[in-house]
Amino acid sequence: MPSTTVVVVTWRGAAHIIACLDALAAQSRPHRTLVVDNASDDGTAALLAAHPSKPEVLRLRRNTGYAGAMAAALDKVDTPLMAWLNDDAAPAPDWLSTCEDTLAKAPLAAAVSARLTLADGTVQSTGVRLTADGHGVDLPEPAEEVFGFCGGAAVLNVEALRSVGGVPASYFCYYEDTDTAWRLRLAGWDVVGAEAEVTHRHGASTRPGSVQFHLWNERNRLLTLLRCAPREVALRQLLKFAALTAILPLRGKPEAPNFRPSLRCRVLGAVAARLPRTLLERRAIGRRATLGRGAVWDAWAGN
Repeated sequence: MPSTTVVVVTWRGAAHIIACLDALAAQSRPHRTLVVDNASDDGTAALLAAHPSKPEVLRLRRNTGYAGAMAAALDKVDTPLMAWLNDDAAPAPDWLSTCEDTLAKAPLAAAVSARLTLADGTVQSTGVRLTADGHGVDLPEPAEEVFGFCGGAAVLNVEALRSVGGVPASYFCYYEDTDTAWRLRLAGWDVVGAEAEVTHRHGASTRPGSVQFHLWNERNRLLTLLRCAPREVALRQLLKFAALTAILPLRGKPEAPNFRPSLRCRVLGAVAARLPRTLLERRAIGRRATLGRGAVWDAWAGN
């Protein structure tokens, strides 16, 4: 029986899903492949049905984003490990075996982050680091241990993932990996890196830098801080975000979308609407934690 269910989330992935499935079919380690189709309308369903690897397909009625699709897939996983893989990613043949073996050698680790490399050879991510102001950003340098895994290509312990509350489905896109890794760390788990190569067509399914990208990204960063960070850190960053939003109109027209007052007001409105639920989730995360929020923050923020 395979140890890993590789979950590929796709939405209108007809232009690149075949390369991903071909790479999975060439893996040296047996596995189960589950493709979650976020209601694609571009012929993706037909390509999945015709692929010789015959992947299992979970077709959703609407687009739930990467986070929603991973949450839906978790309910269907019956293997000890679960891989997260973007549909625009093509792993090397030894990707899965390397990740599985790395986890086996690190009994305190609940997740392993692969190395994502762009088509031009630039290393995009070997994991996620936590900045001093609470941003989760890609780490391009190799490291045996990382704060968090990059959701584009990672393998997770299913029991550990479920024990910390699973995947934050309501995030839709972005920060679902950082939030999940943070909760794993609060529960006492480690996250490690592996020399497992994956070629990534970054942004093939989404548009990094777009207004929608920044809306999801900024909202989910603040929600992650409210859920996982020490109270004073979360409040400080939320107030800083609000204060900067208030003074931006005095600075003239911003160039970057994430500095547009209208977008930032939408972010604050979305966070305010979710605040009661988020505070309840914070309590639940605290009850499951074995490490203090301050201890995790001091160990990783800015490092």
